[in-house]
Amino acid sequence: MNGGMNLYTKNGRPLQVSGDSVYSRSGAYVGRISNGKVYDPSGRYAGTIVGDRVVYRGTDSATMSSATISANRVGSASASAAGSAVWGDEPDLPD
Repeated sequence: MNGGMNLYTKNGRPLQVSGDSVYSRSGAYVGRISNGKVYDPSGRYAGTIVGDRVVYRGTDSATMSSATISANRVGSASASAAGSAVWGDEPDLPD
């Protein structure tokens, strides 16, 4: 993944990506990307990347990763995108 990638939650909230780290629009550290999934700072599954969307899928929720730490970053003025009909639920990520 690269820093130029734009990700959004299923409902269209923008996420910032820097390397394999994911941040909310306000700059709060959300977690990291590993094998096409986002894991929260404690290593718990937070969502699956489908195209440019992060969606929560119960079928993937048993996966785990190691805990991670990252400093927050400057917020973003990125606009929200339209919601998506992709299969899955809105992930529980900060805005």
